[in-house]
Amino acid sequence: MEAIMEVKKQNALERFVEKTRALFARESDPEKRWTQLAPALAELLADPEVKAASKHWPDCVPRDGRAENLLFYEDPDFGFAVNGLTKGEARQGNGGRARIHDHAHIYTLYGVLDGHERVERYDRLDDRSKPDYAVIKKASDVLVGPGEIDLVRPYEIHTEVTVGERTVAIIIRSQKGGGFNQGRYNPEKNEYYESLGPRQTPVEMFGNR
Repeated sequence: MEAIMEVKKQNALERFVEKTRALFARESDPEKRWTQLAPALAELLADPEVKAASKHWPDCVPRDGRAENLLFYEDPDFGFAVNGLTKGEARQGNGGRARIHDHAHIYTLYGVLDGHERVERYDRLDDRSKPDYAVIKKASDVLVGPGEIDLVRPYEIHTEVTVGERTVAIIIRSQKGGGFNQGRYNPEKNEYYESLGPRQTPVEMFGNR
């Protein structure tokens, strides 16, 4: 009898990584890479197995002044990282607002997988000549839901605000966060400071099915 070869079916994360690596291999310009990556992330967000698995992802809980991200994948060659961000009941208080921040030098694609939240964007108005000082003004405030994707370029200022329901996002970063400082903004006092980005908690995307 002929041996039957068992072909392992790729899951949605493996398909996304394969497409991202192929894109990055043929396109070296960062702006082109990250504007062209959105359709692959859209496919990942639309996968029903990913959404089902996300029901079991642990809540991300800020601690010691730092946010938390789930780490699903970090690429050994191109350096991009696939993160999850879950905001459960504990994140709904105090207006549900994350700190206003930037991501320093990295590109980020932020995709909503489940739930709704508001995304606020800010413009910086000062000339950046004074340390510990920044004047920012809200430029947009948009309610986003499942399947919507936001490209955050280096040093763009923003925050997310919960609206009373559990939200889950998948975030693709050009470099894993947590190992470098990011900008923080307090518009009430025109304050600017820097601190480390989110703690990284390794989690299997489909580990609890």
